[in-house]
Amino acid sequence: MKYNTRNIGIIAHVDAGKTTLTERLLYYTGMIHKIGNVDEGNTTMDKDIQEKNRGITISSAAISTQWKKDQNVFNINIIDTPGHIDFAVEVERSLRVLDSVVAVFCASSGVQPQTENVWFQAEKHGISKICFINKMDRIGADFFAVLNEIKTKLNAVPLALQIPIDAEDQFEGVIDLIKQKALYWIDENGETIIEKEIPENHKAEADEFRLKLMETLAEFDENFFENFMDSETIISEEMIFEAIKRACQSRAVVPVLCGSAFKNKGVQPLLDAIASYLPAPNQLPSIKGKDAKTEETIELERNEEETFSGLVFKVVIDKHMGKLAMLRIYSGSIKSGDTVQNVRTDEHFRISRILQMQSDKTTTIEEGKAGDIVALTGIKDAKTGDSLSGLEKPILLESITIPTPVIRVSIEPKTNADEKSFGLVLSKIQEEDPSLVVERDKQTGETLLSGLGELHLEVTLEKIRLNHGIEINQGKPKVSYKEILTETKKHREKLVKQTGGSGQFADITFEIGPRDDNETGLEFINQIKGGVIPSEYIPSIEKGFREAMEHGTLSGNPLESMKITLLDGSTHSEDSKALDFELAARDGFKGVAKSCKPKLLEPIMQVEIQSIEEYTGVVTADINKRRGMITSIDEKSGRKIFTAEVPLASTFGYISDLRTLTSGRASISMKLSHYALVPDFIANTLVT
Repeated sequence: MKYNTRNIGIIAHVDAGKTTLTERLLYYTGMIHKIGNVDEGNTTMDKDIQEKNRGITISSAAISTQWKKDQNVFNINIIDTPGHIDFAVEVERSLRVLDSVVAVFCASSGVQPQTENVWFQAEKHGISKICFINKMDRIGADFFAVLNEIKTKLNAVPLALQIPIDAEDQFEGVIDLIKQKALYWIDENGETIIEKEIPENHKAEADEFRLKLMETLAEFDENFFENFMDSETIISEEMIFEAIKRACQSRAVVPVLCGSAFKNKGVQPLLDAIASYLPAPNQLPSIKGKDAKTEETIELERNEEETFSGLVFKVVIDKHMGKLAMLRIYSGSIKSGDTVQNVRTDEHFRISRILQMQSDKTTTIEEGKAGDIVALTGIKDAKTGDSLSGLEKPILLESITIPTPVIRVSIEPKTNADEKSFGLVLSKIQEEDPSLVVERDKQTGETLLSGLGELHLEVTLEKIRLNHGIEINQGKPKVSYKEILTETKKHREKLVKQTGGSGQFADITFEIGPRDDNETGLEFINQIKGGVIPSEYIPSIEKGFREAMEHGTLSGNPLESMKITLLDGSTHSEDSKALDFELAARDGFKGVAKSCKPKLLEPIMQVEIQSIEEYTGVVTADINKRRGMITSIDEKSGRKIFTAEVPLASTFGYISDLRTLTSGRASISMKLSHYALVPDFIANTLVT
């Protein structure tokens, strides 16, 4: 049994220093021999040409490396995820297959909106976390303020394992509260660490935080509590160490470390903490799946002896190797040449090669085992979220949630010569990024590309141009609206086609209207009594209504939610088939939905703007102009922070407009908050 693999993600807000930190982690583990720099565009993880140009991470990169601690070698699989909300699906699919995360915070900006998003995404997946407060050398750096924000904004229990020795340009090193030593990095590359006694002027603070560390552990760990309360027991470093491990893995506390990745300070203790406190795959609870045939819940032990199961969390199309399926193996093992099955498609295929990813390089390995993250070649129809399993036992694992697109743009190739390859490229990028939707507008014949935000679409179109050499004409961005019914109506729909021979017959009476519970999707209530409609036809009726919801009667946009109560109906002994009832449901929806007073809903974005005092007036006026509503104005480190809700339709070009208004002194981040009713005066212009 191996306890020395760690599958970690690195999560943070844009510009907290995630990629820089990853670069240092790879340098100190010996994976790379020269430190790259985001500003110079030569980092290991950001290989995409746009990532270099924009200085942001777009797609989550995977890399395997090793770290030696106390004579043990730990195999660390790192996934560096994007910090930008437009690439939320990249974060979601990474978190789905990881066991723990390192959350990176900027010491002067603290907990920012996207940090909150990814933190709560990680919470949803129930994974352990370690925090690293980065950029301690920056102006306005305040370790203790960030510690407090982790508590208040993220509802977590931060456990400081270190405190900094000074801050900003005075930042020298850190105090290790467990060993009670001061650590200094003395050479330029930060490879030599010197342990010294804690400086006199930091002793009182170090004692206070060490006591806090032990009190917090006593509160959340029973074993430690007994030792802590027993005056006879001398608390050893080993006891503290074991208690931190238990409390971190039970997700009761979040260990916090600090440093400056850019200045090469504080990275090795973080690697030690990853190895010491975060769980190995086989220390986690067994994995739950469903038997694909019987739908029964199955529990699989996370070891190599168990039957094979894995989840495809990403599909990458490589120029040289073709389609690569990135796979997290949860149980069992696979060798090249093995035959496995895709549980969704029921197809069997032979694995030609198993690869370990080293960012943009790959190494062929003979075998993939439980807990590994690998890439497979030879898997034709794999999609993000597919379960792969051994032939003897098809197991369906929980898939990956793909967010709904909120913005779309019409696109076409600039030259007719590119028409053929254009379609192929679109299907390729859709395979790689399932949050993109490509469809054809039936009325205009235009190709529409939908995504999660302006930047998401911009990056995608740039990718088509740079990676595939196709120049594109694009229309103005359009909002993806939704519809809602506001009144309930009763309706009878009868489908009768009897033309000699086998006919068609379906008869349903139903009530249609808005849901009462504010949930999304279809609420379907079957009140058929006495078998007037046979039970095997009921799923077809539900399917018909579900499909009808995709195109509302007001503007052709999908319905956000709807409630259907099936009341009555009748069948014909010879002419009725399941499909007839599906068609009757669709026709019934079309026939009555218009009279249920449908209304339009629009996506509302939660916007956070950071600016300086003198621009308060212009920022506020601009939010009002965009039909926005300010929900709070706070102040932090001398900067004003505005939180507002603004309709997506009013946010196009917001980033560049804001730069102009504030002479580049403001930053903005946006995320989808909810859908809300479009005011009538605007709805009238949208519905023709």
